[in-house]
Amino acid sequence: MEIGIAAALSGDELLTKGYVEGDPYLAFAKAARLAPDDATKQSHKAIRDRCKAVVLGVNYGMGADALAATAGITVPEAHELLRIHRNTYRKFWQWMDNTVSAAMLTSKIQTVYGWQQRIGSNSNPRSLMNFPMQANGAEMMRIAAIVATESGIEVCAPIHDAFLIMAPLGRLDEDVVRMQGIMTNAGRLVTGGLDIRTEAEIVRWPDRYMDERGAAMWDRVTGLLQRGEPS
Repeated sequence: MEIGIAAALSGDELLTKGYVEGDPYLAFAKAARLAPDDATKQSHKAIRDRCKAVVLGVNYGMGADALAATAGITVPEAHELLRIHRNTYRKFWQWMDNTVSAAMLTSKIQTVYGWQQRIGSNSNPRSLMNFPMQANGAEMMRIAAIVATESGIEVCAPIHDAFLIMAPLGRLDEDVVRMQGIMTNAGRLVTGGLDIRTEAEIVRWPDRYMDERGAAMWDRVTGLLQRGEPS
């Protein structure tokens, strides 16, 4: 979602093309001539992983030291990848630099729908770089939550950039399709027309939703509760 927002709001055609084609990380590798035009996720996994760290990291204002640690490369290699990204996506970087400069000059930054953050004298430019993607992503979630609720979809909770919904089994597939359509439309409203891709994971009773990253903690907590032990 963040890459789609960055591409749309910056008006960077090359970044938008990579997002629309489905793999912006490999698209960066190809555009920067780090991988051949016929490269795939399987054939050039290592370089794609490096490019993924760059493409995601620049949205958070990641510097060379942090990128090197994240991607498992040297700091000079990280500097070079960041330089290549800036040269490849010039319109994105011009927009990003202008966004940060305007925020520092006016002491505020806002989403496309006017949600503002006041900027103090000690504001971190890296946080300002991340604001357009995160805050406008929140706008998408807000719009989707309102429309879904008013459309009769039972929204249980947002989960970062996703929604957990509930429906009778006989209507579940239909509600999932409706929810995805609502999220896509919300994305278009924020980006000015670019479709933000969605995916769905359907869990039917008696199974239940479980994020594998939280499985160990869930098992520990439920085990303690069953034994009646303090944590």
